[in-house]
Amino acid sequence: MSTSKRNPVALITGGNRGLGKSMALHLADRGVGVVITYRSNAAEATDVVKQIEAKGVKAAALALDVGDVRGFDAFAGALKAELAGRFGRDRLDHLVNNAGIGVHASFAETTEEQFDALMNVHLKGTFFLTQKLLPLIADGGRILNVSSGLARFTFPGYAAYAAMKGGIEVLTRYMAKELGPRKITVNVLAPGAIETDFGGGAVRDNAELNRMIAAQTALGRVGLPDDIGGAVALLLSPEGGWINGQRIEASGGMML
Repeated sequence: MSTSKRNPVALITGGNRGLGKSMALHLADRGVGVVITYRSNAAEATDVVKQIEAKGVKAAALALDVGDVRGFDAFAGALKAELAGRFGRDRLDHLVNNAGIGVHASFAETTEEQFDALMNVHLKGTFFLTQKLLPLIADGGRILNVSSGLARFTFPGYAAYAAMKGGIEVLTRYMAKELGPRKITVNVLAPGAIETDFGGGAVRDNAELNRMIAAQTALGRVGLPDDIGGAVALLLSPEGGWINGQRIEASGGMML
């Protein structure tokens, strides 16, 4: 919850598409101003900003490669300028570490390059970007890290990806403990299988895979981006302020 009477402002990494875009739009529906980041598709990000602004709240998009810590100083400076210029603020209220990449490879065949790419984006990037942005997060703010159902249940081909997400889940508890004196809550949201273009869009486009996952989900279907966008808005709402250091899975009951 914002420490001022003004509407909160959230930063969502990877907010130009997929789950990040849905998160941004759901937060905008609740009056939250949003800064999204994108890695390369500026046109896509601009379109999301327009959709957010059409809801009557302020929005901005900034370029960021979460997998390259060398760019974090410049990004923090750009974010600070954007907060002051567009939002009239010097602090964020919410940080959602959402940006990610997918690699599907068996444990035996995963390359060092694939492992490093996953680590740099999902684990190292989240760790050091959050560290860099701590001065820009308001006391009493919220940090939400994004994990995966694959950190709990197991599908062959995701060993390296799931290991990074497992690391994020442990990191979340430590962040919650250490940032507690600033009244900043830190939680982790673990989506189940969602119909997006993530990982080549397999869950969305492969009908057999989609049916298989739906059959193993208590609610009988695969997740949609809005399922996750709504969960994020819920966790970042004023009513979610006493939830801290927790892993929340949003999977419709996969693999129960």
